[in-house]
This record gives sequence, C-alpha cells and structure tokens, in this order.
Amino acid sequence: MWLDETGTNTAMARRYGRAPRGRRVDGPVPHGHWKVLTLTDAIRLGGVCACMARDGATNAATFESYVERVLAPALRPGDIVVMDNLAAHKSPEVERLIRVAGAEPRYLPPYSPDLNPIEKMFSKLKAFPRKAAARTVDRLLEAIGDALGTVTHQDILGWAQSCGYSTPKRQPL
Repeated sequence: MWLDETGTNTAMARRYGRAPRGRRVDGPVPHGHWKVLTLTDAIRLGGVCACMARDGATNAATFESYVERVLAPALRPGDIVVMDNLAAHKSPEVERLIRVAGAEPRYLPPYSPDLNPIEKMFSKLKAFPRKAAARTVDRLLEAIGDALGTVTHQDILGWAQSCGYSTPKRQPL
C-alpha cells in the first residue's frame, strides 16, 4: 500500500489547449482568492482506499488523526504501508497505529517521488478539477470523487510497475 498527500485548489485550470496554427488558445484562467485542500490518499494493488480531503496543510496531529480514523480501518494484517519522509509520517504514534493494525510502516528514500505510484495517480486525479473548472469546494470534491472512480486495477498495476515494483499477474482480492 502506498500513501501520500497532494494539494488541490479551486483555481486549477487546464495547462494545455489546442488552437489553429498561429492562433493563441483562449480560455478563462482564474485569479484572485481560492480555496486550498490537502488530499491524503492510499492505494493498494486492489484499488484506491483510505481517502480524505481536508482544509490546510498536513502536520503530525492531522496525519495521526487520518491514520487512526481512515487508514487503520482499511489496513489488513501483513500490509506494508509505504510513505515518503514527511516528518508527520515518522511520528511514533503513526508507527504505533499502523503496527497495531497488523501492518508495517516503510519509508521511501529521501527525495524519491519516482518510487511512489500514488504520485502518478495524483497526476490523473488533478486533471479532473482542471477540466471541470471547479471553482467551489463542493465542485472540487465532486471532481476529485469522479476522478477516484476512474482509477482502475490496471492503472495501479501500471503505475507500480513503472516505479519498479514487481506485481502479480492476476488481480488481488
């Protein structure tokens, strides 16, 4: 199981567009005030699990709350929870909560997002709010929910393989 956080906001706009040769792409680009949300998600080969959106940044207290209320109930004995080196991930309480659930925490080497398949999922996920031009928190959450619904087992297998993980030939339970 891989876990990470990403930021999203109500001012996300498409980064690319098409126009006839020699013409500029015209489209609205938001400016001014916007609302920022932090998404904390986990994926396993069987699918997306343990998702949470919250206002503000992640610190030790908010991450411990996520692990206790969202992640721990989704863990199975023998799971390995792979995380980056964010200080909040390394809190003794986080490690204790994961171990009590029968799983084991593991940390990626510093500065190695290329080893975490969930980073690739976030790329797919962020395309939806951009396309939807979500300018309210409700619409942003709806677009994120729509995006999470499109993540397939095949997507996760491909992302895991591209990060160098060996994957089974059949779909896990």
